This record gives sequence, C-alpha cells and structure tokens, in this order.
Amino acid sequence: MKNLHDKLMSRGAAALSDVELLALLVESSSDQRDPKQVAAGLLDACNSIVGIARTELSRLRMVEGIGLRRAERVMVAAEFGKRIARATTNDVECIKTDNDVDRIMRPIFDGLKHEECWVLYLTGSNRLIEHQRVSQGGVQATIVDHRLIIKRALELLATQIILTHNHPSGAAEPSVADKELTKKVADAAALFDIKLLDHVIISREGNCSFRKEGLL
Repeated sequence: MKNLHDKLMSRGAAALSDVELLALLVESSSDQRDPKQVAAGLLDACNSIVGIARTELSRLRMVEGIGLRRAERVMVAAEFGKRIARATTNDVECIKTDNDVDRIMRPIFDGLKHEECWVLYLTGSNRLIEHQRVSQGGVQATIVDHRLIIKRALELLATQIILTHNHPSGAAEPSVADKELTKKVADAAALFDIKLLDHVIISREGNCSFRKEGLL
C-alpha cells in the first residue's frame, strides 16, 4: 500500500484507478487482507463505482472483506461526491441543450427509487433562475399540479421553463401520462406568454428530450 500512498502524494487522486481509490478507502491496519483485493471484490459485487454509490448500506456491508465500518466509510465518500456534484450545478448558468439539463439534474436524480418532477425556470436568454422540485411520487408515476408550476414562474418573472423528471425503472421513453402532462403545462404556460422549452426524462440508460423527439 505504500506505493499507492506515494502515488497519491506525487501524482494526485486523479491518477488513481477505481480499484486504487477504493483500496485506500477500505485499507485497515487491523486487517491483513490485501486492500486492493477487497476493493476489486467490492467493484465486482456492485459492477461499478456508480453501482457502489447506489447500493444500500445493509447490502454493502455484506460484501466479503467490507463489514460495517468500511461500508460506512465508502457510503460517506459516495455521499460526499454526490453533494459536491449537486453544489456545482450552480456553475451551469445558461441552459442551451438537454445535456445541460442532464448535467444539473442527474446528481439529484441519481439513486432515487421514486419519481420526482422538477422545473427549471429561465430568463428569455436561457439563464437559469431557479430549479425546483414540484412533485414526488412512486416508482412509476408522480402527480404534478401545472398551476403551481405557472404560479412560481410568474413569481420569478421567468419567461421560459423546462420540465424534467426521472424514470427510476431504467427506460427514458415517455409514457402517455408524460405526454399529457407536457401538453397541459405547455398550454397553461402559453396563456401567460411563458414558453415550455423542453421536457427531459432522465434515467440510468440516458435521457429523452421531448424537443429532440419532436414531441413538443
């Protein structure tokens, strides 16, 4: 492990592989097992570092060589990374594409087991004023009150909005309910000269932009 610590000191954490990063996290002076082997076993059990972040503590601790304390350490590191990602969403001030929406919202949606619907409120020049959760629901659906969306837009003097929600089940394809909601919000917004620019569905498999698909 000394070589890993030397590598960290001389080249920085970015130079470490996933296994090496995890090895430093799970290293323990009271355990004679090779931290690299323990880390490799953890990656295999969860498929990837993203899979580790999505694994519950109760399951993580059962991976061979991990245990409760190491599992807690890994979960804390994963949550720390998520919070940094959420905090940096404020760096995206201008929303130009659905990829900008994905970059802002994926850290929020990542790991959720229920649907949430959010709205991005924008100025006429596409500058982000605020992004706000407007509903949360079950695994397959959430109920959205389009009146509250428009009310908040008027309060913020937003002239453009973007709908976005997650599909925790995996596929990003829009449902009939998603299409109905989009039309309802677009029609309500138009009454106040507010434009619905897009509705972006985000899932583990990718995202679906209503605008790109010609659904808006």
